[in-house]
Amino acid sequence: MSESPWKARWSKEQIRTMLLEQFQTFRQHPTGLERTQLEAVSQAAGLPHAVIISGLRRVGKSTLLAQMAHRMGEDQFYYLNLEDDRFLGFQAEDANDLYQILVETFGARPVFVVDEIQNITGWEHFVRRFMDTGLKFYITGSNASLLSRELGSRLTGRYVPVELFPFSFTEFLRFRGEHLPDLTRLTTLEMAHLQRALRDYLRLGGIPEPLKYPELSLWRILYDDILHRDIATRYRIEAVRALKELAFHLMSNPAGLVSFNKLKAQFQLGSVNTIKNYIEYLENSWLIFTVNVYDYSVKRQQIAPKKVYSIDTGLAQAVGFAFSANTGKLLENLVFLALRRRTQEIYYYLSPAGYEVDFYLPETRQLIQVTQNLDNPATRVREARALTDAMQALELTRGLILSDANAPAMEADGRVIEIRSLAEWLINS
Repeated sequence: MSESPWKARWSKEQIRTMLLEQFQTFRQHPTGLERTQLEAVSQAAGLPHAVIISGLRRVGKSTLLAQMAHRMGEDQFYYLNLEDDRFLGFQAEDANDLYQILVETFGARPVFVVDEIQNITGWEHFVRRFMDTGLKFYITGSNASLLSRELGSRLTGRYVPVELFPFSFTEFLRFRGEHLPDLTRLTTLEMAHLQRALRDYLRLGGIPEPLKYPELSLWRILYDDILHRDIATRYRIEAVRALKELAFHLMSNPAGLVSFNKLKAQFQLGSVNTIKNYIEYLENSWLIFTVNVYDYSVKRQQIAPKKVYSIDTGLAQAVGFAFSANTGKLLENLVFLALRRRTQEIYYYLSPAGYEVDFYLPETRQLIQVTQNLDNPATRVREARALTDAMQALELTRGLILSDANAPAMEADGRVIEIRSLAEWLINS
């Protein structure tokens, strides 16, 4: 049996040097703003399961790992960054040799901290085998399928999934060093300041590096990296131009409805399946999310147009195109992200009269409309009409409108529509 390409390329001492350099770099990684998801990661520490942290590139997965590692102590874990080019050619069968060098270099430690594991084909085999010996794994990956199909067949029942999103509105405020107001006693000045912060959050989004270095075009670099490295290269796509045009269209239309058939005709791709595959790749790389209409018929859910949301409003505006501010749709995108952090069961709803309600959450039986403001009487009538028709169809007595300010509830036929400040709702989410 011939030696693996990776072992043939590097000597034992070179591998040892790489591991020491990686560990030292990770030790010096800034821990940054403590993320909300740190508690979810910490709670899984005592379980014999792998902890899988998945999310967009550059969203802070390594920082979250560094925060967890800081709590553990540096003599408790090994660190591997599998995106390092010195791991090119590494195969699952090389894991035993790597583990031996780790033990020789650092001594026996109970935990593996592994970044970007999706770069190693068959990674689940050595992870599962090492877990059987009592080792603990904290793993990151930029491919959303790590939390779904791949793990379903590879580590069934042996992992705890943790999704990491860009900063929430609360994290955004903390990142900027802003005081979180007491929402029960907001002054006029604090309300104005909160609305201005929301406008900034809408414009800039929550991806840490672009917020930290606004003078650099980091959104575009990140976006191009995902399209070329995470999608075109990984899935061996030849029609790269069509992929880029499709992605540009979707990122330019946050909260927009899309039909696979219409997209196939627009981008002149061979089949609807090609469109479905490309959108699935964009979802797997965390650029977009798709939302189905709520219907008791699964078939109707599948064939109806889908709503598409971006992972980040700052990224969407930096790489997409809009001839107007598009504020209402971007605010709807923010609400989607806040909801998605809590649940995957999110739909839009079409009432019997054909009115669209932005969100329906079947788990909690909530209907939510999002609008920039309710200053125009026609807007109030439109939003209330859609909610009322939907509430009647779903036999609900309450609905919610998120807008720019709190306002007295609207009541009709025993049904109540609450009106809340979107900024305040985001802080409480």
